[in-house]
Amino acid sequence: MDTEYLELSKAHESRAAIERLYIEMRHIFNSGSFKPNGISGKFITEALLTLSPEIYGSLNDLQKVELNGLIYVIERLPKGIEECRYIKFTSEEGYQNTNFGVIIPPKRRRNCYRIDQSQMVIEVTRGRSEIYDVLTHLTFLYHEANKIRGNAFNEHGHKSREWEKLEQIIAGEIEITEQNQDAAFTYLSSLLGRTFEETKQMQQRLNENKNSNNGLFSTVYWLGQLAYEEEFLQRDKEITFTPTLRERIGRHIYGEKWARNIKTALLNAKLFDRPVHIISANLHSVMNTIYAHPALRNTFKEPKTISEIALELSKSENEQLNQKVKKYALGHGMLSLSDESGTNLSIQIFDTAQLDLEDISEEININKEYLQQEKPVIVVMDYAFGEQAYETMDELLKPLKTDNTQYLMPVASISIMGKAGILEGQKGDIMIPTAHVFEGTADNYPFENDFKKEDFKNQGIDVYEGPMISVLGTSLQNRDVLDYFKNSSWQAIGLEMEGAHYQKAIQAEVKIRKNIKEDVVLRYAYYASDNPLVTGGTLASGSLGLVGVKPTYLITIQILSKIFAPKNYTPAKNNGKENAVKSK
Repeated sequence: MDTEYLELSKAHESRAAIERLYIEMRHIFNSGSFKPNGISGKFITEALLTLSPEIYGSLNDLQKVELNGLIYVIERLPKGIEECRYIKFTSEEGYQNTNFGVIIPPKRRRNCYRIDQSQMVIEVTRGRSEIYDVLTHLTFLYHEANKIRGNAFNEHGHKSREWEKLEQIIAGEIEITEQNQDAAFTYLSSLLGRTFEETKQMQQRLNENKNSNNGLFSTVYWLGQLAYEEEFLQRDKEITFTPTLRERIGRHIYGEKWARNIKTALLNAKLFDRPVHIISANLHSVMNTIYAHPALRNTFKEPKTISEIALELSKSENEQLNQKVKKYALGHGMLSLSDESGTNLSIQIFDTAQLDLEDISEEININKEYLQQEKPVIVVMDYAFGEQAYETMDELLKPLKTDNTQYLMPVASISIMGKAGILEGQKGDIMIPTAHVFEGTADNYPFENDFKKEDFKNQGIDVYEGPMISVLGTSLQNRDVLDYFKNSSWQAIGLEMEGAHYQKAIQAEVKIRKNIKEDVVLRYAYYASDNPLVTGGTLASGSLGLVGVKPTYLITIQILSKIFAPKNYTPAKNNGKENAVKSK
């Protein structure tokens, strides 16, 4: 009993820390600016240290720099941000028309601009989740920078020998060669408080995306240098939010423009009188599942399954094959819409009337009568991010209004496929949610999932079914909170960031606004990208890699099978043509 009470207390303390973080972040956003070394910045740092998220590993160690967490953050922040004292968050305010080159982090689609040596602009078009995500990463980054400063300088600001050597390397006075590189890594390992081997491994991981970062030596130098200047020279860092961003946030400006472009494309292609199936997924799996089989029929000596073809297409040396599939798809019913709204969510539209049904892989169940009669349309939207899921889905499900007519979206099904953290199992397993529980609120979203565990049996992959937690941020989860959700009566199977937001929008359009029919079919399925409860199993430990290919395509095949061969299909009397409704 005492142990259970202690675990609950730790979970409560951690959840309170998450709440304090978001309250303070919202406060500083509304105030317009703050200094990381000021009162608000220190408050956020203390809350983050109390929470001690799994993804940030040894955050609380006073000397050891958390290397996996540092790489995770570097891959999600713009190149060169460690050199900048001033960070400005903006909405889409015209920087795309300047001569500043756009910087896009490899693991987060956000436009950033380097204004000068000391200033970086980060463009926010995906809602508050994006702001909280970046602020959390910056808080971690500056905390680790202070560790480097502590290892490089004494309390009076005097340099260590290792720091002097690093300065000479950065200044070009010492050139790193094959003969002296071990000495250079030795200096660096002392500044990081890590072993020689750990330091070399970090350099290797950074080199995997070497065009998107400045390398380990430069990154460590600038983190330590700015931390030194802040501590001993009173040159504070400052983070600001433009008035336009604060005015626009939460107003669906980008989502409304994005959704209208999609619905206008459907109207222009005369597809509004067909059943529409919305899929939130990546932009390769649906296209490859439908078209790779016929497009590459003569490419491989031996017949391959869809997953086997997908593995070939995922190899960097096979980019030409990917282009061949895309070209084939564009000539056989696929329309690709690039994003011009600022959401960073591209769209694919598939007109099944243009498919050669004889070319569809036998792995996909089809009902030829249904496909020929109803000619369903598939709209694939790229992954949303956090609260952006509500904005985009809410706007997409609203009617399209023209001068004298409004067109209700003829939505027949909505399928959400994503990657998520799993609480019992391992990378590559599949999760089927029965409800989304929104962390930190009283909002719970039970729903009838058309996917069942049995849909994925005998596939060599473990499948878990149960409630899932929609978290405020994947980088803020710690073991105590996750253990609580897993082992308490919640019996949660995993965590992700968008499910509750999607379901909130869907329920509003079905139950309240009645813009889409109540019998809309919902499908949610996730594949495990990490297990944050397993040591070395967090997102910071490395990418999912090829392990994710099989579950991605298993889920995609099941989504398409259920769209192409719906249960209990009976021919519709009017084929959905009631969806064009005259405005009053």
